[in-house]
Amino acid sequence: LGTPFDQSITQNLAAKQAIGKAAAALCGPGEGIMIDGGTTTLQMCPYLAGLDLQVLTNSLHIVNALLPQAGTRILIPSGTVFREQNIILAPSGEDSMPRFHAPKLFMGAAAVGPQGAMQPDVILVAAERRLVDRAEEVILLVDSSKFVSSSGAIVCALDEVDTLVTDAGITSAARAMLERAGVKVIVAG
Repeated sequence: LGTPFDQSITQNLAAKQAIGKAAAALCGPGEGIMIDGGTTTLQMCPYLAGLDLQVLTNSLHIVNALLPQAGTRILIPSGTVFREQNIILAPSGEDSMPRFHAPKLFMGAAAVGPQGAMQPDVILVAAERRLVDRAEEVILLVDSSKFVSSSGAIVCALDEVDTLVTDAGITSAARAMLERAGVKVIVAG
């Protein structure tokens, strides 16, 4: 069921930090954004200080990372806390999201392939899918180790992803796959 968060946070950390910094650079002052939980999206948080953003997140890790930033407004959905995933999720079919417009969604994935962005956990898929459905722009943050042939539940197809931020380790084959699907690729670092 994926790698535990506290173990995953140390894997490819330098790449994730560079990706987080590049992703934060896509945010404008005062903007409303959504950030899905994950070890790579978490690395955006330090770089958001001073932008006075409104951030909708279902991740308690993201909430904790943003709390010290006085100017950042944090919005969370109502629902049940799933401890293992560290997310808040409402019962199926119930809309628990605040009435909030956030055109950009920043999210991670366990794997990315021709089928799209995948997660091993169906609870995470349900949570992420709700955010994808609300977003005008889906920005995927994944380090280059995530481009592996893998199986998992598909969160979204590649044609739903607008931009993907990764590190210099991305292969030319992975980059070509993304560009064929119309995904803008940003290489951080």
